[in-house]
Amino acid sequence: MKLSCEAIFGGLTPKVTASFSYRDCVPFQKHLLNLETFSSVSFRHRKCRGGNFYHFVFIDDPEAEVAKHLAFMEGLDINGRIYINEQGINAQYSGPSKNALAYVEWLRQDDRFSDILVQISPSLKGHAFPRLKLRYKPSLVQLEGGISHLPLLDSSMRATPLAPSEWRNRLEAMNRTGLASKECPDTNYILLDVRNGYEWDIGHFRGAVRPNVDCFRSTSFGWSQEEVAASDPLANVDKEKTNILMYCTGGIRCDVYSTILRKKGFRNLYTLQGGVSNYLKNEGPTEWVGNLFVFDSRLSLPPSSYHPGATTETGSTQVSANDQFAKCYICGSQVSELRHRNCANLDCNLLFLCCRKCVKDARGCCCWSCTTAPRLRPVLDGDQRYQKWHIYRDIDEQTTVTT
Repeated sequence: MKLSCEAIFGGLTPKVTASFSYRDCVPFQKHLLNLETFSSVSFRHRKCRGGNFYHFVFIDDPEAEVAKHLAFMEGLDINGRIYINEQGINAQYSGPSKNALAYVEWLRQDDRFSDILVQISPSLKGHAFPRLKLRYKPSLVQLEGGISHLPLLDSSMRATPLAPSEWRNRLEAMNRTGLASKECPDTNYILLDVRNGYEWDIGHFRGAVRPNVDCFRSTSFGWSQEEVAASDPLANVDKEKTNILMYCTGGIRCDVYSTILRKKGFRNLYTLQGGVSNYLKNEGPTEWVGNLFVFDSRLSLPPSSYHPGATTETGSTQVSANDQFAKCYICGSQVSELRHRNCANLDCNLLFLCCRKCVKDARGCCCWSCTTAPRLRPVLDGDQRYQKWHIYRDIDEQTTVTT
């Protein structure tokens, strides 16, 4: 799936180069850069934890709230994206375990945030974010038209949250009886994935459906307009009787979108409390297929990151012929690594899945035309991430001079 829009959390933008701290980068491969100087370089990473949470609550003076958070951060080693406005807070961050937990404990001392649900996951190679961005932001979630006009502070307008155990029971019942399949046109359940297409590509719940759009921020599914009805899972459904179970990574998109659906007349709306990350932590990968996309330098986390001992089920799970799950962007074959990479062509920088053969044949690019681009970066193996262009440019110039 080709991406043309920004990730929901203001995160990885396929057409913009993401920058990451050099101290957190895996050493460059000698044979990729053809430089002896890198052969003896080694890096040590502090064990960090990644965390994410959100909370809708009225904040009278968000700028003062930002200043208070920044003051607490003084002296702490915390990076991430933390956005605050009149409707609440949306945060993704990373840091050494002591610092990451200290921030949560401090925040929960405030009665407004005493019951926040924080999802914690390991970040074994240091910070998952290059720097700290803590500021006021008009919209906590990227959506065309913004969300400030939505009644998000009214919990009755949002979907009913289901605990992970209850969610699992409903999914097992739906899949056992075939309620979520196309063979049951009279089903009164719809399992709706409201994440971006590239998130779906590496993992999702069995029986789920999603609209045929690349990203959440510009979607209009559920609005039943004629031009989008063909790709709208909610088009022509009974708004009074259909039970809609929706999920996303951490929960915030479901709260936002369920509020929109509520205003459109949908009555029976349910969300997965804490999102997929909370489900994997509590229930493991039952009814889940693949990995979980995350909006930081790790990009993809297996269920075992949340639930030790859990394994993915990509090898034993049947997927339909038109399911784009775990498919190579270039040749369409099944990929063995559920992790996206950026195109080696800096001016493309597409985020895509790729099999090992195509990575080698296309030299890390997403298509053959990109292999002849003027600003090509080296092919990266495994979970390495690209640095800023000047690093590769300077290395190339030095190599030219020495030869």
